[in-house]
Amino acid sequence: MSVEERPVVERRRRQLPASSWLKRVPMVLGLPTVLVILWWVTSERADNFYFPPLSQILGLFGETWFESDRITHDVLPSIGRLLLAYGLALVIGIALGVAIGLSRRLRFVTEPVLEFFRAVPPPVLIPVLMLFLGIGAPMKIWVIVFGTVWPILLNTIEGVRAIDEVLRDTARIYRISPRRRLAITLRGASPQIVTGARQSLAIAVILMVLSEMFAANEGLGYTVVFFQRSFAIPEMWSGIIVLGLLGVTLSLIFRLIERRLLFWYLGQRQSQRGGN
Repeated sequence: MSVEERPVVERRRRQLPASSWLKRVPMVLGLPTVLVILWWVTSERADNFYFPPLSQILGLFGETWFESDRITHDVLPSIGRLLLAYGLALVIGIALGVAIGLSRRLRFVTEPVLEFFRAVPPPVLIPVLMLFLGIGAPMKIWVIVFGTVWPILLNTIEGVRAIDEVLRDTARIYRISPRRRLAITLRGASPQIVTGARQSLAIAVILMVLSEMFAANEGLGYTVVFFQRSFAIPEMWSGIIVLGLLGVTLSLIFRLIERRLLFWYLGQRQSQRGGN
């Protein structure tokens, strides 16, 4: 980014939170509000046991999750495993992705192996990991890690490969330290790394639920299955709502972090759009 563009990017960055959020709030909340109203109206007179009225589900929501110990016994452990596994996947995926992306020989050697393991569905590994790790937290964590690492790894490789060769040669000629060169590489590949991380976050939530449905005694996935097997259908739907709210919350947090990390990239794109 040139010296002339930097003030423009910083100015746009300061203007984004105040103006854009106020304009986007009605658009963001409009469709969910309409869907909730439709669900409430259409289910209010429903007599299907498996699709109870939304008013009944919300009436039991507080009793099911806040007046019991399910927040501390089920929700928080699930979130903790999810964040730990997601963090491990980020570290492993970015580290291997940078190493493979910078080395043609390493990329040539590892590509068949990566394609093989990427094609293996992570839920298939749950019985295998149960044999070696049991049914505790390590099994659930490594199921999530195995499923979420691939978008991060592959996007990191492509992001590193897309960096301008002239930039790498210039850094090498001027004998820039390896640490500085690594920082330049990560910055250049960061848009694609963030794209892979965003894809992996949705996969991590799915695998968190799946891993807790097998021989578990706590967690969000276990709780939803327990309600279903106990024919506590309104409570089961309340668990599904909790999972949806968790996904939305994680997505919003990710967007805030993305704006912080890629402010320079988003500013460049806005500058190019404004120039066109």
